[in-house]
Amino acid sequence: MSSNLDFSIKNYLAAHAELSQKLDHGAFQGGIDLIKQKFLAGKKIITCGNGGSASTASHYITDWNKMANLATGKKFRGISLCDNVGLITAYGNDISYDHVFTGQLAAIADEGDLLVAISGSGNSPNVLRAVEHANASGVHTLAIVGYDGGKLMPLARHSVLVPSFDMQLCEDVHLMFGHMVMKTLCASTILK
Repeated sequence: MSSNLDFSIKNYLAAHAELSQKLDHGAFQGGIDLIKQKFLAGKKIITCGNGGSASTASHYITDWNKMANLATGKKFRGISLCDNVGLITAYGNDISYDHVFTGQLAAIADEGDLLVAISGSGNSPNVLRAVEHANASGVHTLAIVGYDGGKLMPLARHSVLVPSFDMQLCEDVHLMFGHMVMKTLCASTILK
């Protein structure tokens, strides 16, 4: 889509169809497999993001926690760093907004856990700091990014890129990735 002035439902769906041909299915599968591996190993899976990506981070954990447990009977140890407004505002006020996720990670993340960092641009300072902290702490990192991946894509150990500079298309596909993960986890044959 070239601009909001050209918006139509037909153009929006056509842009999605065109974008779907550019997605790296191997990277998507790799991200799904990493999350499944951490789930089956009983590790914590922690998400973070800002704005729409914060909502996506919460959406991931809502779907994965509920549905994976209902489908398999196995505990899903998922946490979104975006959901505790008191902690976010405490770190933002007392330290800085750039540390709202690193402070939480320092308190809960263990070596071998997984941080899923979501950013449309890949350049959010607090998400970058979270991934740096996770990498230094032995926490595995998966970036879910758009645009050209920004600074986040090469920083994270694993990544899923939606190669578009349209934020709404990126956010749509980021949500789709979460649903792909959920369907995979629910199909897991390893119980309790």
